[in-house]
Amino acid sequence: MTIHETLMKHALDLARLGVGYTSPNPMVGAVVVSNGIIVGEGYHQAYGQPHAEVNALNQAGEKAVGATLYVTLEPCNHTGRTPPCTQKILDAGISRVIMAMPDPNPQVAGGGADFLISRGITVTGGVCETEARQLNEAFITYKTTGKPFVILKVAATLDGRIATRTRDARWVSGPESRQKVHALRHEVDAILVGSGTVHADNPELTARIPSSPDGRPARDPVRVILDTRLSIAHSARILHLDSSAETLIVVGKQIPIRRRHQIEKPGVRIIEAETADDRIDLSRLMPQLGAMGIGSILIEGGSQVAGSALRAGIVDKVVFFYAPKLTGGDDGVPICTGEGPDRMAGCIPLKNLAVERTGDDIMVIGYTD
Repeated sequence: MTIHETLMKHALDLARLGVGYTSPNPMVGAVVVSNGIIVGEGYHQAYGQPHAEVNALNQAGEKAVGATLYVTLEPCNHTGRTPPCTQKILDAGISRVIMAMPDPNPQVAGGGADFLISRGITVTGGVCETEARQLNEAFITYKTTGKPFVILKVAATLDGRIATRTRDARWVSGPESRQKVHALRHEVDAILVGSGTVHADNPELTARIPSSPDGRPARDPVRVILDTRLSIAHSARILHLDSSAETLIVVGKQIPIRRRHQIEKPGVRIIEAETADDRIDLSRLMPQLGAMGIGSILIEGGSQVAGSALRAGIVDKVVFFYAPKLTGGDDGVPICTGEGPDRMAGCIPLKNLAVERTGDDIMVIGYTD
């Protein structure tokens, strides 16, 4: 490993401290190095707060003059909620910028690097680019497509059942896997489930994980409920949460106004979406949610939603937890329901697979493209 890779990996570790807090911005880390010594470091802590480069340069102070800045993403050259980082880099006296990857936003890509180069600063890219892209995979998808990055999470027995014939699913997976799921909830902008899951499990769909190293509480995701006919019960826990995130109930057309008024209240909003075969059309819902600022979604159930999502082609990543248990029958709830392919050649192939143990369970991660 080269010294550039070592320092960039350190910057990536810093960037990960922002997981769950920076959306719709990316996670970014930065390190300032002078004469082989780190003199400043920082990361983007939360949306609306100073960017990683600013924090690192502020820490470095005058030691930044003539130094090298390592940053996990191309510095911004536009004014948003914060001033452009490129001007801060120029004013600090940095002589060289080494970045992991360009900004994927087609509206600004290349602008930051070009600005710095035009001012005499040496810019090098592509150091640990694969790791940087994986870190911000959701941000990249959202910025390049306008649609959320979609993760399908499943917890199942080894014979492929997510619940018994009585719909008992507590608990399929072990405590370590459930903790990972709560961490996933903290990372994404929204959780999506079908109304069947709400009726059967009455979940809260909140992120229950320890506070971050700097004491910040976990961030609850927006809860998205697919409920074509608005059948949710008034008593559903998801309608009565003390949470900073709202609950969106996605319904079809022509729901009576009176029924909507019975459900809607502060923190609970009903949105209409197009339907296909009397179900919410997920392929058309995704850009609708993207336009609302939702850049990443975790699909948690149930089997009808999982099957529909895969058939609609909206899933980017799967995270499957397999528990070391068997139902031993064919009457439990399968992972997916609905029509599958006629032949194995029609199955959805997964790429870039990773497998790891989570307690007694096996976690399988893969990508559809």
